[in-house]
Amino acid sequence: MADDAASATADAGTMVDLVFDVDGRTLAREHRRALAAALLRALPWLAETPGCAVHRLKLPPGEDAEVLLSRRTRLTLRVPRAQAAAAARLDGSTLDVDGRALVLRRPRQHELLPFGTLYAHLVAFAADDELAFLREIEASLRTLGIAARAICGRRQVVEHGTLAGYSLMLDRLAPGDALRLQELGLGAHHELGCGVFVPHKSAAAVGTPP
Repeated sequence: MADDAASATADAGTMVDLVFDVDGRTLAREHRRALAAALLRALPWLAETPGCAVHRLKLPPGEDAEVLLSRRTRLTLRVPRAQAAAAARLDGSTLDVDGRALVLRRPRQHELLPFGTLYAHLVAFAADDELAFLREIEASLRTLGIAARAICGRRQVVEHGTLAGYSLMLDRLAPGDALRLQELGLGAHHELGCGVFVPHKSAAAVGTPP
């Protein structure tokens, strides 16, 4: 990646990503709320701790209501560095996600990195109005004192029509601002995988499916 900051590891920030292997057979395609509920049963403090988020599970695209899980399926939690050890105790535990068993194994801690381009596959926004969405994003960035170019992607409606928003890329970010955005996220429903930013090298991901 071209950004000079990309080659350097981040200063020790307040948040880290904790990545688990997932053992399981199937999962409902519309599983976000059920997964969040299962995680909150196991780690109630996720709901009360600022900055916590659940990355979306990367599942094969398609229209099937039930999805077969691969051995490469990973569950990633964004948690405070001070709580990472507590979250890692999920190692070996089984989550009941709407009647489907997911066993979490081998947690690994990953640092957040200050890349100048970040991507969120879904930022929650109820209205079907791209210009209004971008205005809200720009207002949120101004409030945070962050300068970035915002590129809006496709509108997505998931969870049986109860959750909607747009994919979003932010680039031209200063390293410190990139870390802050990953630590804070944007918008609501971080427990459902919304507003969670990850580094990216191009604008191509903005149009990818949910």
